Amino acid sequence: MAPLEVIGAGYGRTGTDSLRTALNMLGYKTHHMKSFWEDQEMNPDDFYDAYVNRDQADWDKIYANYNAAVDWPTVTFYKELVAKYPDAKVLLTVRSAESWYKSAKNTIHKAATTGLRAPEGSPMARFTRMTTSVCLDGLLADKEAFADEERMKKIYLDHIEDVKKTVPAEKLLIMELGEGWTRMCNFLGKEIPKEPYPSTNSTEEFSKMISTFEKNPETPNLPDGCWSK
Repeated sequence: MAPLEVIGAGYGRTGTDSLRTALNMLGYKTHHMKSFWEDQEMNPDDFYDAYVNRDQADWDKIYANYNAAVDWPTVTFYKELVAKYPDAKVLLTVRSAESWYKSAKNTIHKAATTGLRAPEGSPMARFTRMTTSVCLDGLLADKEAFADEERMKKIYLDHIEDVKKTVPAEKLLIMELGEGWTRMCNFLGKEIPKEPYPSTNSTEEFSKMISTFEKNPETPNLPDGCWSK
């Protein structure tokens, strides 16, 4: 389905799951971190290998089943993807640095440091290797680094400025968390749906998922062939 038509450049916890749902409602097939659990053809090794050898990544193959992509791991590669797909439109989801840090600390950072155990080479171990390397260049899973709130907020704000400098203004839409359909649909040339803009994956919902893993730190029994394609 590639080439990508929409690239999400916003960090996780800036409304990326709601954005994924919204884009799917508009007719896109959107990649998100959750896609690894929903699409067994997605291979986390592809993104890890792309991170290690960026100039050798086959983006058409990696995103073969998608024409839009948001959240990590996509965010890490947004520059390469903008260069690969110059006609794509870029959505930069943002919120205040303070609220982003608080949300990320209580959700994705906590998930990355829960200490899930997985046999070496297992599907879960491969997924964890990818996420702990690619997301924030490994800082998301680094307890000491992430505890430095001012440093993490600066990294977040620097990323926003970097996107603004990198992406041509006519290709970029900056979206505030929870702002709704209108500007996005106008930017993408889509009709505004009658349904409300989605709101998914709240801190409370994410925390419930983390609690489940903390109570049973043994990783899910994924099939041996998972993510093998």
